[in-house]
Amino acid sequence: MTGTPTTPPRPFDVTTVFPHLAPLARTATRLHPRPGVPSPQDSSIGGPLLWPADEPWPHCDGPHVVDGINPALSPADVRLERRIRAAARGRTLTPQERETLERIRPPQEYPLEPAIAPYEGSIAMLPVAQLYARDVPDLHTPEGADLLQVLWCPFDHPAMPRTALFWRSAASVTDVLAAPPEPPAVQFDGYLPEPCLLNPEQVTEYPDYRELSKELQAQVGDWSVWQAADTGVDSAYASYPPDFYGNELSVAPGWKVGGWPRWGAADPSPLLCPTCDSDMDPLLTIATAEAGRDSSWLPHDEPAHEPLNPTAVQIGSGYDQQLYVCQTTPEHAHAELMA
Repeated sequence: MTGTPTTPPRPFDVTTVFPHLAPLARTATRLHPRPGVPSPQDSSIGGPLLWPADEPWPHCDGPHVVDGINPALSPADVRLERRIRAAARGRTLTPQERETLERIRPPQEYPLEPAIAPYEGSIAMLPVAQLYARDVPDLHTPEGADLLQVLWCPFDHPAMPRTALFWRSAASVTDVLAAPPEPPAVQFDGYLPEPCLLNPEQVTEYPDYRELSKELQAQVGDWSVWQAADTGVDSAYASYPPDFYGNELSVAPGWKVGGWPRWGAADPSPLLCPTCDSDMDPLLTIATAEAGRDSSWLPHDEPAHEPLNPTAVQIGSGYDQQLYVCQTTPEHAHAELMA
């Protein structure tokens, strides 16, 4: 992998075809995480946090459950397994490597009815993201803060990790916690982020098709409008043009700050702050993948043979997790949705 991750230009300027989209444009900052060795002074995914030595580390009191199919591995074993598989890429495992991997994941017969058991005790949360306002143009911090820290519990609550947000002033941290606690286990390997440095890049986004007005939906869904504009869109989209709009022109995939949210199976709905009933804004998208291999959003630096999930994060079977904050008071309780 060479060069700085850069989003290719969109296939065309969608506002030239649908001018009423122009007032709906928002910028988002794609984070483009790539494996590295971040320090507490860096913006990162899965890296060490600028955490005050005299401040308690966040823990989750549960509930935490494991089943008889997915072994709850220690963070140390997950990292060791990743190192072995990365070193052995393109060659046969050595006997010692095979023995270590079998120790980490002993062969087992899957039960017909997996036993679900509680994992006892409080669980130390894991660093997910550290974002300095200086690096992320779309990170809007509360007054007096210039740093966002996101942690999560590496167990499902109930279908994705539970997150915790901390806003702080970096200058106020004079003594950094050197050895934060770690959880004894993670429910899924994908809940242990790989340390990554960021390559922030601003892009322009437009709303999810389902968030458009009925009038705009009708225009975007009219194939004759696309044809008249001579956009060059593949005729495979003729039966449903909103797919092209949704996949290539509206919401950027991958890790990002701000912008428009991507809605999954659920229909778009207003999100209100549980503390003050104000509207909530998209804050951070925690993504399973950077982009699909056939997506025009795939960064220029990403060769076809490189993995598209450099952070090793996987939400469910490939979903994203979107965090929202109060529009007027970001310090209020946040919301999290799967998309």
